[in-house]
Amino acid sequence: MFRLWGKIFKDNRMLCDTVICDETNDTRTHKIFNALDAICYEFDLSKPIWLDSTIAEFKKHDKTRFYQDNFVDSIDFDYLEIHIIEE
Repeated sequence: MFRLWGKIFKDNRMLCDTVICDETNDTRTHKIFNALDAICYEFDLSKPIWLDSTIAEFKKHDKTRFYQDNFVDSIDFDYLEIHIIEE
């Protein structure tokens, strides 16, 4: 089972979080993108843009943060963090 944890932070406090589970036979990349879409839908956010630094951090740690630079719309929090907690 694949699980991705999405968390929204502001002022070093977690405002909300969710865990998306995916038991399909999709590739790992598709599971990540589908889970991120589900997190954005649940939190009513636009989809963030994957910058080179975001991709590098995610490849290295299976975890990354999306800041204001990653969003086209303005956000009212500091960052959205995603983290793979089970594969």
